Amino acid sequence: MNGGLIAIVITLIVVGGISLSTVAYFTLQRHRADAVAMAGYRKLAEEAVANQAALNAELKDLSARLASVEALLRTVDE
Repeated sequence: MNGGLIAIVITLIVVGGISLSTVAYFTLQRHRADAVAMAGYRKLAEEAVANQAALNAELKDLSARLASVEALLRTVDE
């Protein structure tokens, strides 16, 4: 009886270790996939910031041009 119990306990320990290793492996793979996705989102966010900065610069340029056109129209109107 004692030998059978020891065999069952050893088998359960081995199966538990294999199960734990498998779960840990797939959890690691999921985290790696999440990290790749986050890197893509980070790159997209950096591109959005760069595009926004370019749009702000263009808007400032257009505002300056509009101000000069308004000034010209005011001198012609007088």
